[in-house]
Amino acid sequence: MPNVFNAAEVIDMGIEKERKRRDFYGYAAENFKEKDLKTLFAQLRDWEDTHIKKFSEIRSSLKESEATETYKGELASYMNATVDDLIYKKVSAEWFLKNVRRPAIAIQYGIGFEKDAILFFNELLKYMNPYHKEKVQELIDEEKKHLVYLSELSKKYT
Repeated sequence: MPNVFNAAEVIDMGIEKERKRRDFYGYAAENFKEKDLKTLFAQLRDWEDTHIKKFSEIRSSLKESEATETYKGELASYMNATVDDLIYKKVSAEWFLKNVRRPAIAIQYGIGFEKDAILFFNELLKYMNPYHKEKVQELIDEEKKHLVYLSELSKKYT
């Protein structure tokens, strides 16, 4: 019999990552003077907040509680590895003020966060039912837009 993993726990991981990205973008919006940066980072903060709400809805509507694994701990180990990123542990107002002093640095962190989100959500798709897959795919598409915005902005500041 295959081992199982609680899908709600994976969603919780995604929600926590969204919170950290939202907080990072909030710090950036507060700490840069450049209008285009303030506007973009405030938008990204708000978009991540919307994602938190969408993931919370998905989590509360989960009917299936388990995903099939090929070996014990497969999903937990893999998804934890994608979440266990040092940057997510460091993000705080103090860390931001100490380490992110130039717009180009904030933009590069944002690009990394968006790539991370796309990877995490794509992996999450494998374990979702079709109804939830559609919602998660919408979030992936939004994260791709965020990546494009940040990439375009990086041309100006690098």
